Amino acid sequence: MRSRINRDRLADTFRQLVLMDSPSREEGAVADWIKRTLKEEIGAEVIEDQSRGQTGSESGNIIARIPGAEKVVPLFFNAHMDTVEPGRGIKIIFKDGIFQSDGTTVLGADDKAAIAILIETARLLKEHRVSHGPIEFLFTVCEEIGLLGAKLLDPALLEAKAGYALDSSDPEVLINQAPCAIRFKVRVVGKAAHAGLHPELGINAIQVAARALAEIPLGRIDEYTTANVGLIHGGKATNIVPEEVELEGEVRSHNPEKLKEVQDQILETFHRIALDFKLMENPGLPLIKTKIIDDYPLMSVSEVHPLITTAAKAAKGLGRNLRLDMTGGGSDANIFNAKGLATVVMGIGMQNVHTTSEHISLDDMVDAAELVLEIIRMKR
Repeated sequence: MRSRINRDRLADTFRQLVLMDSPSREEGAVADWIKRTLKEEIGAEVIEDQSRGQTGSESGNIIARIPGAEKVVPLFFNAHMDTVEPGRGIKIIFKDGIFQSDGTTVLGADDKAAIAILIETARLLKEHRVSHGPIEFLFTVCEEIGLLGAKLLDPALLEAKAGYALDSSDPEVLINQAPCAIRFKVRVVGKAAHAGLHPELGINAIQVAARALAEIPLGRIDEYTTANVGLIHGGKATNIVPEEVELEGEVRSHNPEKLKEVQDQILETFHRIALDFKLMENPGLPLIKTKIIDDYPLMSVSEVHPLITTAAKAAKGLGRNLRLDMTGGGSDANIFNAKGLATVVMGIGMQNVHTTSEHISLDDMVDAAELVLEIIRMKR
């Protein structure tokens, strides 16, 4: 199957995609290119859903259908079209088989390498008249800002009920477990006062928050659980006792009960610390206001699921061993599984994603394309 991979064309497709700016909500150019390419070159049926009205993106999710043997169960492959910032005006450097940016932006291999791999796969299926079952490609929007496209996807638009998300690093690894996650916001309301004349009349909201931060569980809680506070906003001037501060954070865990335990511990700590600051002449202050947002659900696909056994057999046919692993990150696959679309995550070789040192090997992209083709070939 390696001899069928057109390395130069795969590389050129990746370059074309990377040169199209597509930060979250600005996926229009990439979406148009995908729709045009799959319609005109492959003859696929391509539809766009109505999610743009709710995501605010220039495009909805794109679904492309490539017919196959009618009696074979359909299969889908997923990639997302958006990239993180800084991701505009990317300048590509290709040296010693490695793609990278010039160091001022991300590269965008997350997840444009996946798009390039799927486009090359579609081209090869047609050129070599590969016998296969029905295939669907699902390209989502706004993955990087909360999996918004996946959350708004109507699963009834897909004929396939199982598939692979190409959105991880190691092409020798298949991810079948990912954590659930929540985001939290804590707003501390104190009392403003002049910091030089009457500081004792104020309640320093930042000080309240700082004492709570010193006690709440953060970082790696256990093997399966993490917590983080990543944003803090508060205060107006150095000569004013700060009246308000807002913090935003998250908790992730492969154990939903542990996630709830850590979440409750964080919120309880803020309320408890606030009690120590309450003044008789200011009943009710400081005030703690909290908000919990469900970010994404737990993902866990059985080791004996056909997605995994098929991929393992396909890899073995290519002379490779495919390992199963869990991840600490969430992806569209978490959402798909919750919608009844069994999904595992396939590695494609992208490294140091979400940084300006992001890079990817063309060899790894070829390996990933080989595996996708072999899976399709086996499901005929």
